[in-house]
Amino acid sequence: MYNILVVDDEKEIVDLVALYFRNTNYNIIKAYDGIEAINIMNKNKVHLAIVDIMMPKLNGYSLISNIREKDNIPIIVISAKLEGYDKILALDMGADDYVTKPFDPLELLARVNAQIRRVYGYSKICDTKDLVIEIGNLKLDLESYKLTKDGKEIKLTSTEIKIIELFMNNPNKVFTKKNLFESVWNEAYIAEDNAVMVHISKIRDKIEDDSKNPKYIKTIRGIGYKFEGR
Repeated sequence: MYNILVVDDEKEIVDLVALYFRNTNYNIIKAYDGIEAINIMNKNKVHLAIVDIMMPKLNGYSLISNIREKDNIPIIVISAKLEGYDKILALDMGADDYVTKPFDPLELLARVNAQIRRVYGYSKICDTKDLVIEIGNLKLDLESYKLTKDGKEIKLTSTEIKIIELFMNNPNKVFTKKNLFESVWNEAYIAEDNAVMVHISKIRDKIEDDSKNPKYIKTIRGIGYKFEGR
């Protein structure tokens, strides 16, 4: 049973999610503002958070930032804010996915399933794969899904971990944005979607000594990206 925290000041939205998620392997924990959500997370194990943006007391952006200071759980934003920069800001602050209101509850359930499967439901790494991948001063442990640089852990979101795993398992392979998006998000790629670019930028900020002159994640102009593995 996975604990899913649903945070929205609209009680009808929270109840709708709870209704569609019943009879699943998820236990819905309800919160109606960001402060209540933080208090719940301080007392309970939460495996995934569904977060609205516009809320009283503490908005969704601040809540995402607070969660990311302490935890790498998947975060899915649901919001009526439709502007592209709202989605980019949410992803930039650490969200893993973004769903606009009004939304299809079954689509939200599918997205939750994908995130839970990605983070907690991996079949244990098959015998043909190394459990630890080391490239340069980076080490990725595929049992704990932790990335370290010079022995120090780098805090990554679940989506960032998935991207790093794909890169480090395929050093020097060139991935188009479409390749990356469809491999990591398990969805059809939309050409104008900035999710890949935003996540690559965040990963570079975390793993590179100089994100403007990256050693590992190289941009292949007009094509995509590759992970340099000497």
